[in-house]
This record gives sequence, C-alpha cells and structure tokens, in this order.
Amino acid sequence: MRQSLQLRMGQQLTMTPQLQQAIRLLQLSTLDLQQEIQEALDSNPLLEVEEGESESHDNETQSKSDTELEQHTTNDNDSFEDSAVSDYEQDSDAALNKDTVSDDLAMDVTWDEYISAAPASSSGPMPEDETIYQGKTTETLQEYMMWQLELTPFSPTDRAIALAIVEAVDDAGLLTISCEDIVESMNQDNDDEHIELDEVEAVLKRVQLFDPVGIAARSLQECLCIQLNQFDRNTPWLTQTKEILTEHIDLLASRDYRTLMKKTKLKEADLKEVMTLIHSLNPKPAASIVQEEADYVIPDVSVKKVKGRWVVELNPDSMPKIRVNDHYAAMSRSVKSSTDSQFIRSHLQEAKWFIKSLESRNETLLKVTNCIVQQQQAFFEHGPEAMKPMVLNDVAEMVDMHESTISRVTTQKYMHTPRGIYELKYFFSSHVSTENGGECSSTAIRALIKKLIAAENTAKPLSDSKIADVLADQGIKVARRTIAKYRESLAIPPSNQRKSLI
Repeated sequence: MRQSLQLRMGQQLTMTPQLQQAIRLLQLSTLDLQQEIQEALDSNPLLEVEEGESESHDNETQSKSDTELEQHTTNDNDSFEDSAVSDYEQDSDAALNKDTVSDDLAMDVTWDEYISAAPASSSGPMPEDETIYQGKTTETLQEYMMWQLELTPFSPTDRAIALAIVEAVDDAGLLTISCEDIVESMNQDNDDEHIELDEVEAVLKRVQLFDPVGIAARSLQECLCIQLNQFDRNTPWLTQTKEILTEHIDLLASRDYRTLMKKTKLKEADLKEVMTLIHSLNPKPAASIVQEEADYVIPDVSVKKVKGRWVVELNPDSMPKIRVNDHYAAMSRSVKSSTDSQFIRSHLQEAKWFIKSLESRNETLLKVTNCIVQQQQAFFEHGPEAMKPMVLNDVAEMVDMHESTISRVTTQKYMHTPRGIYELKYFFSSHVSTENGGECSSTAIRALIKKLIAAENTAKPLSDSKIADVLADQGIKVARRTIAKYRESLAIPPSNQRKSLI
C-alpha cells in the first residue's frame, strides 16, 4: 500500500460548549429552566441568588460554597476562553434545528352536570361543640369504593365477590370483566365453596349502588338505567325514559329523533321532556372521583396595554436572578495554591457563561415576543377571529434570526394576556386566500366556525356545506372538506350528532 499526503479544503461548523449550553437553555420551558438553574447553583459555588430573591437559598448556597472551597475540590471541566464569546454570537442562530407547530384545542364535555336523584336527609343542626369532618376520603376510585365496601355488611363470600368486582372497575367506572369470568376465577381459587352466577350478580347490584350511583356498570345503558331506578316511581316521564334507554338506545345515540318519536309514539314536546330527564343523569359517574392533576403553567412573558400601546415584559417570577459571588471570585488572585486557583477560575468562567446564556435567552425571548405582539395586535384588540396568518419564517426575517431559533423560542413558552394564557406557538397559523385577494388565518377560521356552531339552532344544526356558504358570504372561500378538518380539530361532532330537541 502506497502512502501519500493530500491537502483538502472544506467548511465545518463546530459547536462550542458555550453554544451548546445556550441552545439547551433556549429550548427549556420555565419549569425545566428553574430546575437547571437550581442544579447550577448546587454545583457551582461561585453562583448565588441575588439578595432579596430568596434569603434561605442564599444561606444554603453560601454554606455549600464554603464547604467546597474548604475541601479544595477540583473538577475536570475545561476553562473557556474569552474569544469564544464572539463565536457564540456569530454562530448561535445557524446551529439550531427545526421544530413543527402544533395546534390542539379542547373539546366540550356532554352531560357535564350531574343532578342527583337521591333524597337529601337532615337530622337538624349539629351541636356547636361537635367536630365536622371535611375533606377527601380517598385518592383513587378503587380506594373510594373499598372504603364503602368496608362499611357495607357482607358475608365473607359476598365480600370476596365484591372485592373482585371493585378490582375490575376501570378509571371510567365501568366493569371490565363479565360476571361469568368472576365466577370462573373465584371457583378456580376456592376449592371449598362453589359460587353461582346469581350470587355474583346480586353482589354486583349492591356495588352499583355505591356512591356515585351507577359505578361498576357494564355499559353506558346500564349505568343510566341504574340511576333511573333511584328516581321516585311518580316521576313524570320515567316509564318512557326507561323504555327509550332499554329498547331504543341506538336511535338515541344517533339522534334520530324522527324515528324515535315514531317508535315510541311520542310527540316532540313529550320527547323533549324525556330528553330533559335523560340529561339530568350522569353518564360518567367516576369522573367526580377520578380527577386528572392540573398542569400548572408559569408564563414567561406578560402583555398589557399601557397608554394605548401593547407592552411586553418578562415575568420576574419565572426564574431567580443569579450572579457571581464577588467574594469568592476575588479569591482567585489571593490563594497561593495553584490547584485552588484553577478550581476558582474554572468555576468562575462557567458561572459567567451560564449567566450570559440566561441573558441571551431572555433577550431573544423578549425580541421574538415583541415581534409577535406587533404583528398580532388585532388579536389582542378583538380576539381570535382577528388573528392574522403568520409562520415562523415571517418572524425570523423580522428579527434577523434563523427560523429554527424562532421555533425553539416559541416552544413551551407562554404569554399572559388580558385574554388568557397562550403558548407562543398559538399565534402561528397558515393562511387561506379570500375573494378580495387578502389572506385569513386558519386560527381565525376555526374561531369563526366555533362561533357559528355555538350560535346555531340545535334543532337544525349547520352542516359543513352551510358553514362554508356562510364564510363565503363574508369573503372567505373555504372548501367543505377544509371546514370538516377544522371542525374535527376543534373536537366538534358533525351536524347529525349535534342535533338536539332541548
């Protein structure tokens, strides 16, 4: 094999550790950034929280710093050269990757009001010296049902059956296995006693009367019928309601009221009374027990109108203000040990770069947010219907940054406005051409669709074609299939499922 020397020329982008740190901080959410800052304060004795932010945190950081310096601990981190500052400023925009815009909207819940049919009882006023217990009894649905099971008189066999039923109830409150499966399972585990199917069904009926009534039902139909059975027999339209739920549940689900009136021989006014009674039931009784934990959002910026102008401000509570500890920084020139001096200087350089990365993140976030507010002033004045079409590249050109930088800045960053809290990505949307040659934002079209459907006659809901015609009258040409796509993104059912007699 012959050896030779070759000269090649090429360009290569090298990401310095400082640039990598800046990119990582830029895309962090507020909660993640707070955790990152806390880790930096714990690991670097030369970083501290400014006075007035958190005295307890200052004391903790000061104590940790003293301990680390007394032990003369060294690390393997390389010191950073001052010339890397210019590299970061020149290359920070070019080294970012692209993200996509997401637009998810929530859906309204049907039958969200539960009217209890059980009679309220009262034994008169309680004595003033008697303690009143208030608060949650359990955390999960199974625990809540187990608490009631322990208070219900069961024989040992019935208690074992009830326990098997409770364990088979999912978070939606439905029984996930059949009574036959429970019989088979318990007979396999118990050789001494044989359990019959009617025993399991009898215990199931008792469990289904636990609070909330209708729990452990095997279907929505059974859940509603259980609740109806708790009503007084003299309740108006009770018999007709039971008939519809037991024999015509499919017609009710498809909202085929014409066929339903024909089958039941009810007039429209009578069917309205039946539907009112059905709507008083709770199709999801477990929802009152099983509640999802709320996701808390800390806004990064706030927008408010001051003297006729929309002003953007960083949220001072979103992150603690940190600085370099001057006392320990000055020790790098006075300590005699080269190891201690190197330890302080390396941590000092890390602290400066970390603070600089935070400042760069805040400046970029403020610059991008100001641009968004400037372009979307109509939204802040009039609401989502006035949203203008805007994409990432539009803002990137205005602030002279890379498009991927804008994507990182607007991901998991939130803006507090007089109209609510929005993710920055919410203000970006594609455009739809209008008849007069202008453009309309897809977000504005969604808002118009939602407004039209909210104001529609529920007896004759608007079809997708009719909504397209209404928007065309306003100069917005949108195809029917586009209306259907936007409607589905809003989690709004089609017109045949929105029809109602109430």
